[in-house]
Amino acid sequence: MKLFSCPSMKDLTEGKVGKQIVAFAMPMLLGNLFQQLYNVIDSVIVGQYIGNEALAAVGASFPIIFLMISLSNGIASGISIVISQYFGAKDIKNVRKAIDTMYIFMIVASVIMTFAGIYLGRMVFRITELPEEVMPGAVLYLNIFMGGYILFFGFHGTAAILRGLGDSKTPLYFMIFSTVLNIGLDLLLVLVFGMGIEGVAIASVISMGLAFLATVIYLNSKHELLRIRSIRLQFDRDILRKSIRIGLPSGVQQMIVALGMIFMFWIVNQFGTTTIAAFSIASRIDSMASTPAMMFAAALATFVGQNVGAGKLDRVKKGMQTTMIWTGSISVFVSLVVILFGRQIMQLFTPDPAVIESGVSYLVIVCSFYIFFSTMFTFNGVLRGAGDTIIPMFITFFSLWVVRLPLSWYLSNNIGEHGIWWGIPIAWFCGMILAWVYYSTGHWKKKSVFHR
Repeated sequence: MKLFSCPSMKDLTEGKVGKQIVAFAMPMLLGNLFQQLYNVIDSVIVGQYIGNEALAAVGASFPIIFLMISLSNGIASGISIVISQYFGAKDIKNVRKAIDTMYIFMIVASVIMTFAGIYLGRMVFRITELPEEVMPGAVLYLNIFMGGYILFFGFHGTAAILRGLGDSKTPLYFMIFSTVLNIGLDLLLVLVFGMGIEGVAIASVISMGLAFLATVIYLNSKHELLRIRSIRLQFDRDILRKSIRIGLPSGVQQMIVALGMIFMFWIVNQFGTTTIAAFSIASRIDSMASTPAMMFAAALATFVGQNVGAGKLDRVKKGMQTTMIWTGSISVFVSLVVILFGRQIMQLFTPDPAVIESGVSYLVIVCSFYIFFSTMFTFNGVLRGAGDTIIPMFITFFSLWVVRLPLSWYLSNNIGEHGIWWGIPIAWFCGMILAWVYYSTGHWKKKSVFHR
């Protein structure tokens, strides 16, 4: 089996550290930016052609969607780390088993999460006191999106497998295809066929479904190791157990974030539809602007996974230092761009002056402190790549539920909506300090799934 002759897969245990991390991170960065563009285009079309209520509905649905996919995606990320460590150790047999285990898990988890999302959505909207005028659109959008959940998980699960094998380029190509198709379908269904928010949701499901199908066809035709074999899939309990040990904390961490987002919407909902719409837009811009730090950290996790598997801890430290320099520099640049042009960016989404003003206040307050966010994610990238995912979970819990949410709630009651925004960078700073302290202890070096 010619695993290492495939040019799209990269052995990150040899060669120049800085060059490898940047080369591996860039396709991931571009791919995630296109994925974010998916959401941004949806919001632009909804805000410009459907209205603020629909825009608020899309924004209110996102935390629930994120909650539903968090646990399953966390396990998938755990399998990706297991794959990267077996790959680094040149253990091809277990790489194949891990890939098969991933697909079996994906099918089962998708069915469960689809029904859970549809069942729980309306209840969550009620608990968070979503305004009645926003409720119908939010329920409709959520139900359509969750109906196609298996397609989203299928694509992103396959992308996680490829990244574990050092291939960050192939997922990029198919994400570009999906994003371009989504934009075209959005325009067709909303502007030509006159569909409302349901058209935007249907466009997302169709475009991601076709991207997943194209990925499956590509893998089955190009490489034996990655071929999806519906009849001969091998399920390995030990690999799933290792993946759960590594991935469950990441999944729980994402669920903690998703629940925090739902609670944040409860705070925001108290200020009405205008603030909900502003938060929906600004948080999308914020997500896109923070993507470079997240993707470099994800690239670092794969780099660390392969080098821990190969027993090359000296390269891990160099990788962390290189990533810190890159993410810090990019964060400063992105902060300046968003602060200087935040108003113009908000105007792309909505013509409403009140929504624009509220969104600009968010961007100025939050985006000024991306350096805290990028540093925290870099440290956590090392921990995850080494298989030590429990500590990042606790760091996330502390910074979100002990710092951000109580502080945002308290400050919003005293200084208005600006208080909600200030809780975010303060929480990042606390998370950064905790991640640095734990990284400095060196305990993460003992968490590898592969023991020599």
